[in-house]
Amino acid sequence: MRARIYQPAKTATQSGRAKTRTWVLEFAPDSPRFADPLMGWTGSTDTQAQVRLTFDTKDAAIEYAEENDIDYVLLRSQSRAPNVRKMGYGENFSHTRRGAWTH
Repeated sequence: MRARIYQPAKTATQSGRAKTRTWVLEFAPDSPRFADPLMGWTGSTDTQAQVRLTFDTKDAAIEYAEENDIDYVLLRSQSRAPNVRKMGYGENFSHTRRGAWTH
């Protein structure tokens, strides 16, 4: 049973950094998925693939994995620099604004 520990990235529809501060421990699938012949739904005999544990810190996730003898892989997150503009939306309403108001 192998697991991966990572910090999830933000979704494409999300502008903030919510739900990216936690660390997640997920198990890798042990068996392949199959299509049900009657309904065509995707199924699996692996119940561990449904388990997703969240932790506040990376150390807590690693400690849990080591206490329960779970082989794990630690994945590094690639965080982006924040996109903060020098003159943002609030600058449109500043009393020191230069230039004509266009709308």
